[in-house]
Amino acid sequence: MHHRQAVTSIMTFTKVASLKTATEFAAYAKGLSISLPFDGVVESGSDAPLAKPLKRSSKTVGNRFCILPMEGWDGTIDGRPTELTKRRWRNFGRSGAKLIFGGEAIAVRPDGRANPNQLLINSETVGEIAQLRSELVAAHQAQFRSADDLLVGLQLTHSGRFARPHGKQFEPRTLYRHPVLDSKFGIQDDSRLFTDEELDRLIEDFVASAKLAWQAGFEFVDIKHCHGYLGHEFLSAHDRPGRYGGTFENRTRFLRNIVDGIRTESKGLEIALRLSMFDFVPFQPGLNGTGVPIQPLAGYRYAFGSDTSGIGLDLSAARQLLELVQGLGIELVCTTAGSPYYNPHIQRPAAYPPSDGYLPPEDPLLGVARQIAATGQLKTWFPNLIMIGSGYSYLQDWLPNVGQRVIRDGMADFVGLGRMVLSYPEFPADVLAGRPLARKRICRTFSDCTTAPRNGMVSGCYPLDEFYRDRSEREALQAVKAQWKILHDPDR
Repeated sequence: MHHRQAVTSIMTFTKVASLKTATEFAAYAKGLSISLPFDGVVESGSDAPLAKPLKRSSKTVGNRFCILPMEGWDGTIDGRPTELTKRRWRNFGRSGAKLIFGGEAIAVRPDGRANPNQLLINSETVGEIAQLRSELVAAHQAQFRSADDLLVGLQLTHSGRFARPHGKQFEPRTLYRHPVLDSKFGIQDDSRLFTDEELDRLIEDFVASAKLAWQAGFEFVDIKHCHGYLGHEFLSAHDRPGRYGGTFENRTRFLRNIVDGIRTESKGLEIALRLSMFDFVPFQPGLNGTGVPIQPLAGYRYAFGSDTSGIGLDLSAARQLLELVQGLGIELVCTTAGSPYYNPHIQRPAAYPPSDGYLPPEDPLLGVARQIAATGQLKTWFPNLIMIGSGYSYLQDWLPNVGQRVIRDGMADFVGLGRMVLSYPEFPADVLAGRPLARKRICRTFSDCTTAPRNGMVSGCYPLDEFYRDRSEREALQAVKAQWKILHDPDR
């Protein structure tokens, strides 16, 4: 599949929150010339598409809502959960979603942490991570009487290029010299490159971490291959010599060897994959703060799932990878796109950028539609894979209408929620019960949940969650946002 979508500069666009009726929303989406699945009425009750259980040979999952793995910034320095972490996981349990896809990004060793407060799984922390899962399940059972149809996994990761285990400064470990990202993030020589032997040892760390997750009660592990982190970087390592780069066989050796190791050491543990199904070249703020692509190279091939321009889709690479994934017996695949570090508008469409980002270069609804369509295409090619879609939060009040139609039409098997459940944990439960949505708690994609941790504060929804709104960090967060506005105000 080859599809080129030009990146346009839309300086103003209608905010979703202002679209008060289904008719208004549908008309607006149509006016953007995008095909966005949409049902005018959201159904409730046991026969509703979003409420329908997904029956599997291993375990039935009770409905079609999924909590996506998010990167926490509120653990301890040695990688243990704090009360803030536990509160978030209890909220995941209270949400009503029956699939917890990885819960949280958890590093398999210290140098792979994306921030100094990211969770870390090892022999010393595993008991507390097991307790984290237990509290989630207990909260779900208390709210919904049974957790028999709840499926809970753990996402395992090494942050690679975006590792920051000690502070705000990146301490990257990479696979190859990238012609754009190295200069963007200050890599000047080969000292940050993994050797093949180091990768062999890292595979052992993933296998050992998976075994600990299995012992902690998790039913699957997600081997993270998205968002510019190490697993994702393997997929574009065309220029890397040796056993882990160049050919497709070599670039997937990391994944295949981890799968083999887990199957040997943790029989019965299911394996899943979160995949950036396409990527774009890095973007940066233009003169008025709107994102513009860094000049693509001729024959650009470092964005997995993109054409050689770096700003268009070519899903043939994702198709080839999923053929391998299916052959490896992996059933659960969570789709996403791009990276929060260098092209967030394609990864998590938002009206407002984080402090280190840029104003959206397109109406964010285009980004939502792009992910939904790509996931739908992959689902068509691989009907036996269980596909979890991402990128829905920007739909806001109309997320249930789009999600229901996606499930009804078989374009995905689950609707994935990330930021939405930070501000409004009960969102899935309210939708499934047919209750009116609490509009004042719906995520409006202010990006404070990213700006705060990028500036050394704990993660959470500061604008809409009263718990975080009352914390002392909010004043510092407001100052950071005000400074960004001064620097990027087009009228200055």
